[in-house]
Amino acid sequence: MNKQNKLLELSELAFRSGTVKKLIFSRPISSEIKKISGRTCSHRGKTILALEYSLPGDTVSHKNVDAEHFCEVIGELIPQYSQVNLLTTAGDVEYKISRSGQQVLLGADKLERRFSLADRSFETAIESLDNVKSYILRGDEPFLHALGITDRSGRVHDKRQGKFRQINRFLEYLDGIYEELPEDGELIVYDLCCGKSYLSFAVYFFLTNMKGRTVRLLGIDLKRDVIAWCSQTASALGFNGMSFVCDDIRNTPLGEVPHMVVSLHACDIATDVVIDRAIELGAGVILSTPCCHIYLNDKLAADKLAFVSRHPHLRNKLCEVLTDGIRVARLEAAGYSVTATELTDPDNTPKNTLIRAIKAREGNDGARAEYERILEFVLGSDKENYLKELR
Repeated sequence: MNKQNKLLELSELAFRSGTVKKLIFSRPISSEIKKISGRTCSHRGKTILALEYSLPGDTVSHKNVDAEHFCEVIGELIPQYSQVNLLTTAGDVEYKISRSGQQVLLGADKLERRFSLADRSFETAIESLDNVKSYILRGDEPFLHALGITDRSGRVHDKRQGKFRQINRFLEYLDGIYEELPEDGELIVYDLCCGKSYLSFAVYFFLTNMKGRTVRLLGIDLKRDVIAWCSQTASALGFNGMSFVCDDIRNTPLGEVPHMVVSLHACDIATDVVIDRAIELGAGVILSTPCCHIYLNDKLAADKLAFVSRHPHLRNKLCEVLTDGIRVARLEAAGYSVTATELTDPDNTPKNTLIRAIKAREGNDGARAEYERILEFVLGSDKENYLKELR
């Protein structure tokens, strides 16, 4: 048996025994793909080899190979590479082609002897691709693939795991305040500074497919190409209740009262504009995750905080907290019950605060006066300029 066939035989044996930790193809001979790395996984009750292809342009793609097609796929890949490493819990094998063209297979005999033993209780290397946590979204929802978060099989791309968790966490918060929305009739939702509309599509899917509601969702953003893409994607998905407008959110018409306004990572003062506009619209629920906090960095006027603000690193952190504190105070002054909480694991994104506001009452003079005092303390004479920028 030649060395390539021996490698394929051992690879299949290791795969079927669940011991493959890694199967790595490198140093391509006839392939444009510089590296392929596979690992044994379980997915929806099946054992698969999850392959990651390192493509030109620093991009990756994925393919799941089941037991039925294992020999076919791996048998085609082996001749295209001059080095293949099979790493298992029972031992490792290295196949390579030397500069003189000689094929070398190291560790094969030892691994074959181990697999021939009567006691083959090797440690499993099978990872689970199924969500250990019970997420609201499974991963195979078509809109997630359209947004580039999953592949066609529903597998979340490695580099999009954080975004997947973030969207699910946001939907958990939405589910938690769902009872604050009207019980029947059409739900009106605005996504202000919607960008690529990750939240728009997730919220629309959640409310229509999981809650069975009729939804009219409007996304607004200044980026014309992004708005065109969102419109085309919504149409392709059959999300007929979604519409998108290229405009400044300050121009959002005031004639209609949305039941909910959402916003994900509107940059710097844009988050303040979103909140201000949502209040003007009279939105019943506001869910906003702020982005950067640049505005205060050169306008902070709180001399009593100089012992912190004179240190640039601490100043950045201080301005972030103060900015979100101003936003909470603004909402409370307008009669909202407000919480500021961690959206998801900090490892997923540093932009990790969720401001959740529910209209509870009319604004009161005490809360408004407190908001004015906070602005005066933080911004001093720049207070009026800040308020003008919101308009």
